[in-house]
Amino acid sequence: MSAASQEQERATQSEPDNHAVRQQLNRLLANPYFSHSKRFPTFLRFVIEHTLAGDAEKIKERTLGIEIFGRDANYDTASDPIVRVTAAEIRKRVAQYYQDPAHQDELRITLPSGSYIPQFHWPKSPNDVALPEEAALELKVVAPTTAKRDHARGHSSLVVVLACLGVAVLSVASVLLWQAMHRSAPDFFWQPALTATGPVLICVADQTESSGQSLRDAADPTRQVLLKPMSKPKDNLTTVAIDDLGAIVKIAGLLQSNGKQYSLRGEGVTSLADLRSGPAVFIGAFDNAWTLRLTNPLRYHFANNSDMSEVRIVDRANPALSNWAVERAVQDSTNNYRDYAIAARFTDTNTGKLTVIVAGLARGGTIAAGEFITDPSDLVQVQRAAQAAGDKKNMEVVLSTQIIDGEPGSPKMEAAYFW
Repeated sequence: MSAASQEQERATQSEPDNHAVRQQLNRLLANPYFSHSKRFPTFLRFVIEHTLAGDAEKIKERTLGIEIFGRDANYDTASDPIVRVTAAEIRKRVAQYYQDPAHQDELRITLPSGSYIPQFHWPKSPNDVALPEEAALELKVVAPTTAKRDHARGHSSLVVVLACLGVAVLSVASVLLWQAMHRSAPDFFWQPALTATGPVLICVADQTESSGQSLRDAADPTRQVLLKPMSKPKDNLTTVAIDDLGAIVKIAGLLQSNGKQYSLRGEGVTSLADLRSGPAVFIGAFDNAWTLRLTNPLRYHFANNSDMSEVRIVDRANPALSNWAVERAVQDSTNNYRDYAIAARFTDTNTGKLTVIVAGLARGGTIAAGEFITDPSDLVQVQRAAQAAGDKKNMEVVLSTQIIDGEPGSPKMEAAYFW
C-alpha cells in the first residue's frame, strides 16, 4: 500500500477497518519473521480474527492454550507457559518487522505486553506531530560609554579567541559523546572482534561418533545405502551438531556482513597456537572442551554430577544457588523444560586474545545464546548493563529460555557480571 493511499484511508476513517487489518496481517505473515514458523501465524491470526469479530473477551490464556496448542481444558497455565512464551516471541518479531524503514508507513498491529488482545493503528505522519512554536531570542546590545569603549576594545580580540577555542572544544566533546551514546548494540559487543588483527576462529564441538551416513541411490531414490560410520575426524574435517548450526550461521553472517574473515574448526583439532593467532568464538558447552576450560575460572561456569544426569551453571559468588540446571530425564521425557546458557566476551589470560562464549546446557540454550549475541534488541540489554557497571571490557551473562515442544523461546537475561 502506497503512502498516498494510506493518507487517503486515514482521512476517511478514524480507525483501520477489518479489510485493512487483514491485508496487514497477510504482510506480516509473509515476512520471514513469521513465514518459517507454524505456531506464530496460527496464534496471531486467531487473536486478530476474534478481535475483529468482537470476541475479544474470549481471548484468554487458557482459551488460547486449548484452541491453538491442543492443551487439555484443565491444564495448569502456571506450569505450562506456552501461551505466554509464544506471545512474547510474537511481540519481539512484530517489533523487529516494524523497525525496517520499508514498513514504517504500514498499519501497525501490536500485541501489548500483558495482554493477548491485539491493537491496530496507523503510524503518525509528520503532519500529525505538533511542533512547539518558535520563540524569538532577543539580544539587546548596549553600546559602551566613551570612557569604557577603548578598554572594551582592548579585550575584544582575546574574548573572541577564547570563545572560538571553547566552541571547538565543546564541539569535539559533543561529537565523541554522541558517538558513545549512539553506538549500536551489535557494535558495542562485536567491535573488539571486528577490529582485532587476524580472522575470527569459530571453534565448534566435534561430533566424532555417528551411526553412519545414509545415502540414496540416484537411479532409485527409494533405495538407501548405509555407509560405515566415521570414528574420528580426519585432518580438519568436523561434523557439526545440527543444534549448533543456528548459532554458527548467525555469527558467521554477522562477521561476513562486517567484512571480517573467519574460519571454522572443530574443538578436537584446535590448538593453543591457533587461539593465539586472533579472536575466537566457542560454541557449545559439554561437547566442547575448550569452552569448559575457558569458562572454568570465570564467575559463572559449567558443572555436572558424576553420571551427567544433571548439568548446571554455577555462580562462584553463590555456589549454593542451583536454579540454573537441566535434568536430562525431564528433558528427554517431556521436551518441555527451561534451559540455560552462558554468553561471554573477555580477553583470555592464556592467549591474550578476545574470547566469545556461546554455550547452553542443552540444545535450546545454545540456540538462544546464538540469537542473543546477534540480535540488536537483545544486545542493548547488555550494553545498558555494561554502561551502568562503568563500561568494563569483559562481560559474562547467564541466559534462560523456555523450551516448548523442543523449540526455544526468546532468551532472557538472568544475571550479568562485568570486570
